Formats: sequence, structure tokens, C-alpha cells
Amino acid sequence: MATFYNQATLNYNGLSTTSNTVTGELVTVLQSTKTAVNQTYTPGDNVTYVINLINSGSTALTNLTLTDNLGSYTYNSQTVVPLTYNTGTLQYYTNGTLQATPTISNTSPLTVTGISVPANGNATIIYQARVNSFATPTTGGTVVNTATISGGGLAENVTATETITAGTEPALTISKSVSPTTVNENGTLTYTFLIQNTGNSAADASDAVTLTDTFNPILSNLSVTFNGNAWASPTNYTYNASTGEFQTVSGQITVPAATYTQNTTTGEWEINPGISTLVVTGTV
Repeated sequence: MATFYNQATLNYNGLSTTSNTVTGELVTVLQSTKTAVNQTYTPGDNVTYVINLINSGSTALTNLTLTDNLGSYTYNSQTVVPLTYNTGTLQYYTNGTLQATPTISNTSPLTVTGISVPANGNATIIYQARVNSFATPTTGGTVVNTATISGGGLAENVTATETITAGTEPALTISKSVSPTTVNENGTLTYTFLIQNTGNSAADASDAVTLTDTFNPILSNLSVTFNGNAWASPTNYTYNASTGEFQTVSGQITVPAATYTQNTTTGEWEINPGISTLVVTGTV
């Protein structure tokens, strides 16, 4: 709703006079909301956005354009965009009925043309965007995303904004190597497990991390270290010498949080994962 003011000027014989000022209100008939299905994110996540448009007027609104800035922000005098539209994911409904996909004239900012909202009806636009390397991954980081509806005879643009927050949890991956790759019978074999955390929160005892592996060939005379410190059974791990099944005790594995730096030239966030190493050595 917008207030407008108007005043007339009367000119005659080189003189002028003004009328009183009249005031009116221009009622906005289109309302919009924007909702992210996922309220938190980690790098690489796909976020689903839902934009609802409600037309309270008695005339259909046609030829509207939706422009989504995909969370763009300024960093070191340049514009960076933390979301990437996932091609082919946009769906468009009017009054709950799926319509043909409207024209997408640009993907960054996402620009969709030819949207209509029926009289006393609604339209819904749904699409996915991937969280890319320009999104802040640190604790408290946010992506603030604004969609703007314009055209179609609207007196003023209509906007809707949604904010999602960086998740505070570990994100673990594991890789395994063996040395040597060729070993004689009764020889010594070493397995090294590299556990990396790209999340902004450390994996601690409360996360109940466990690692299981069944060694084939079965190992004997096990020696186990974690981050260079000797481990003992059954305090830190259990091992079945008959089956080769190895398992760490819940919560014994911890992994520090990642650290992050933002490239001052490109604005991209670089992830330096937290690392823990488990080494198991035994006789074949």
C-alpha cells in the first residue's frame, strides 16, 4: 500500500496559484512470500525455494517478471553470488495446477518472464539452487536471498526475502590406504585411515563417531595409533582376531573443525579441513 499526493497549479496573466493537496492510497493487490525448504546449509547443498504470489484483485496480473538475486553481495568492491540455479528445476503453478515452464531469460540473477497470477488467485514458483563456494561456511554465516516481482502493470515492485544460515555440524569423509601394497606371508601390513572434517563444528565424543572394518587377510598382533597416540583394546577399540572385524569404541574418534579463508581476489571461500589419522598395523 502506497500513499500518493497531488497538487495542481493554475496560471493566468503571468500569475500562478496552487490548489490544495489531495491525498490518496494506492492499494497493492499482489503479495509475495519466499520460503526455503532447508533453513540451514553446508557447501554443495541444494536448497529448494518456494515463492507464493497472491492476487487479491479482481483482475488477473499478467506478464510479470520474477528476478532472484541468488543471494548476491558485495565483497571487496565486486559482486559475488553464493547460489547457483539448478537448470531444469523450476516449476510454475497457478491455483495449484502445474503450468508450462515460463521463459528463463537469465540464470544469474535468475530472471523468469511471462508469469501470471489469476484474479483472486495465486501462483507458486518452485526451484532449486546449489550452495557454491561464495557462500559463507563459517558459524553464523548466512545467505540472504531476495526475489523481486515487477511489470504486469504493478505500480511498485513486490519483493520477498529469505535467509538461510550455515549449519553448525561436522561434515566427515574418510579415505583408506595400505602399505605396502605387496606383502609376504607373515609380513607386516599397515592401514591408514584419513578422516577429514569440512564442517564448521568439531566432531567430538557427543557425535559418537565409530569406524568399522573387516580386515582381509586377517591381521594379528595389532598396533593402533590415533593422531600419533597409542590406542589400547578394549578402551579405544575392539578386534575379533577370528573374523578380522575391527571397530573403534563410540566417541573415541574426534576430528577438529575446518578453518576457512576468503580469497581476497575472487571472493571464494577456501576450506582447510580438520584432519585426524588412525593407523592400524598387524601381521598377515
